[in-house]
Amino acid sequence: MMEKVLLVSLMLFMIAVALLLYRVIKGPSMPDRAIALDTIGVNLISSIAIVSIVLKTKAFLEAILILGILAFIGTIAFSKYIERGVIVERKSSR
Repeated sequence: MMEKVLLVSLMLFMIAVALLLYRVIKGPSMPDRAIALDTIGVNLISSIAIVSIVLKTKAFLEAILILGILAFIGTIAFSKYIERGVIVERKSSR
């Protein structure tokens, strides 16, 4: 019974990721796209956790940690790009 619930929740997470991809592509504004990308990262972390529970292994925990860090850094970089137009500011030599 528990395995069926986990598989259904995994399918729902994948449907949510597909809908969020649509939001990233057709989003009305750049902040909406940034939020959709961040939410995709959270849903992927949750999906990997469910797969780890279904397979009864701890092998995916490192992948969850790395994906969480990368999703956070990506969200910060995208937000900075929206705000200023550049990600890395370079000092001029003048």
